[in-house]
Order: sequence, then C-alpha cells, then structure tokens
Amino acid sequence: MAAAPTNQHDSDGPDPEKASSAAQIEPKTGATAVVDAATERRVVRKLDFRIVPLVSFLSGFGPGIPYLLSFFYLRHELGFRSGLFLAGIRPLATCFSGALAYGITSGHPDLPNWRLLFLVEGLPTILMAPVAYFFLPDTPQHARFLTPPEKAAATARGVRQVGDEPAARVGGLHWPDVAATLRDPKPWLTALMYFSCNVSYASLPVFRAPFFLSACLTVLTTWVADRTRQRGLVIIGLCLVASAGYVLLATCRGVAARYAGVFLAAAGVFPAIGNILPWVMNNQGTDSRRGAGMVMLNAIGQCGPLLGTNIFPARERPYYGRGQAVCAAFMFFTALLALALRALLRRENRALDRRYGTLDEQQQRARAAAAAAQSSQSSPKETEEEEAAAAVENYGPMFRYIL
Repeated sequence: MAAAPTNQHDSDGPDPEKASSAAQIEPKTGATAVVDAATERRVVRKLDFRIVPLVSFLSGFGPGIPYLLSFFYLRHELGFRSGLFLAGIRPLATCFSGALAYGITSGHPDLPNWRLLFLVEGLPTILMAPVAYFFLPDTPQHARFLTPPEKAAATARGVRQVGDEPAARVGGLHWPDVAATLRDPKPWLTALMYFSCNVSYASLPVFRAPFFLSACLTVLTTWVADRTRQRGLVIIGLCLVASAGYVLLATCRGVAARYAGVFLAAAGVFPAIGNILPWVMNNQGTDSRRGAGMVMLNAIGQCGPLLGTNIFPARERPYYGRGQAVCAAFMFFTALLALALRALLRRENRALDRRYGTLDEQQQRARAAAAAAQSSQSSPKETEEEEAAAAVENYGPMFRYIL
C-alpha cells in the first residue's frame, strides 16, 4: 500500500492487504473466515497461469485488461500482471511484427498484401472471441480451474478488496461514482500523462533490440512499483530516461549516438505507459470509479498518436529534429505531471492519517480489540475493527493512495 507510518509517507509501512490475509471478514455478517496462506498463494499462481495468458490474446480489448484484472488481483499484485500483458501486446509484439509481415507477404499470394495481412491478424482474434466468452471468468468464483477451497480463498480476497463477495461486483454501474470521478483531478492527470506518452510512443523508431529492452523493463518496473508502492517515482524516472533519449535523437547526427537515443527512448516511454495504467486502478476506490478512470484515460490518452504522427514534416528529413524535440518535451511534461499527482496523493494520505489514524495505529487498535474480545467473549468492538480491515481497496479507514 502507499500508506506509511506517521510523518513517513514515502515508506512502505504496514500493508493492510497482507496484514488481513490470515483472517478475512465475511460480507455483511462480521464473521471471520480463516484462509490458509498456502491456499491463497495457490489461487494466485493458478490465476497467473490461466487468466494472464488468456487475456494476452485479447489485444483489441487491451486498454480494459487492467480493469478486468482488478477483479482477480489485489492492488499490490495488479501492476506486475498488467505489465506482463502490456509488454506482450506492444513492445514484444513489435519485435517480431516486421519479420512476420515480411514472411506472410513474401510468397506472392493471389490476394493483395494488405488484405492478406488483415486476414492473418484479424482471424485469430475472431477465433479467440468464443474461447474468451466461455472460458474467461468474470470473477474468481466463476473460475472452473479453482477448487472449492481455492474459491473460498478467492472470495475472502474479494472481501479484503471491496468488502463484498466478488460476484456482487459484476453487472452494475454506480453513476454517482462516475460523476465523482469526473470531478476528481487524479484521473485527469493520469489521462494527460497517457496522452503525452502516446505522442512520443507513436513516433518511436522501430528496432528489434530496443523494443525487446522495452518489454523487459515494462515487466521489471511494474514489479518494482508493486513491491515498493512507489509507482510515481518509477514513472518519473522512466520519463526522464525517455526524454534524454529523444534529446539525443533531436540533437545528434552520428549513427551510434542516435541509436543510443532510440534505446533510451524505448527504455522509458512504454514502461512508463505500463505503469500509468495500473496507477489509475490503484488510486480509485470503487469498481465504478476504476472503470470510469480507465474510460477517461483512453478517451483522452488515445488521442496522443493523432499529434505524434503529425509532427514530422517531410521538409525536416532525415533527422526530424523538431519532432524529436517535441517528443522529449512531452516526456518531460509527463514527469512533471507524475510529480504533481504524487504530491497530491501524499497530501490526501496525510489527511486520511489525521482522520483515521495511521495504519500502524489502526492495526494496533484491531489487535487490542481482538485480545479484549477473546477474554470477554463479547465482540461488538471486534466486529467494528474487523470491518475496517475489509474493503481496503475501497475508500475507508485503511485505504491509502499508492504514491
């Protein structure tokens, strides 16, 4: 979690998602369900090997996959899984797309090359549609590959997430939450960050080695951000690396220096995108708000390529210095936006600490209440403290923003 002890908001601090893993709250009853940690780990492993590979075939639904994954993974697990998916559909796929296209069109087919490419690229997606419909579950409770004890553990994880069973999260939209998202500055900031990154990414030169590096760093940095709860700092660092790469492309004329610039740009721009998408999910406190945040992100962010592909006029060939400078400026602008959003999140975390107490203090109160309830056999206070440990990914006493 992004929450931290008093006066130390940049530290890891206690993690309410992990701290409540041994005893989960049953929805609406306050009763405690004991969940074996080994069973929970087995659930996560099965999700990793069944859900993530399956969604990797749904590239057309790519921007919505992090939202879908939020129904299966906790906040500190989501970024890495999103990174695996995003690295596969963008930079890793780009490594092989040119060679694949050449192989498909080099046999002198009867169809025009562009039609053949469309068929080869489109048919697998069409064939996967019924597979996804029948085999991709809406929630862990509908996952056929989970055993009953594993489904019970997955249900407890859902309670830890939102305070209710996973099945209750499907099939509805809370419009007041959507309106609240539109009034919230945080999704606007991430949408502008996505737009800025897409301006630069749309014009990035395609070379196999730089894009392979980009795929590896997308997976690595999303994992690091999950572990440290410092996604903003990761994004800032990546954007500065990408900006330096575009500066080299804008100012240098030597082949070696410009190729180094391509490596730096690729190493920064798409890993930054891979961290921006889960950052949206991390910092909205209901499913409706997370969904609305993703809609805003894509509605604004996907307009970036419209600009990015029109800043390289033919008269500036072969170096296109002005276009590369624009890309460098947008990546630096993204770093400033991430810094501003991180400062806003720190301020809101401090306000939550003042209102509810730090996570340390809340967990100490919960342990004291549990000990008192065991001795007195009366637990109204225990139920109140247990309920604070549930729904830690929705707004409440133990919700903190991930910085």
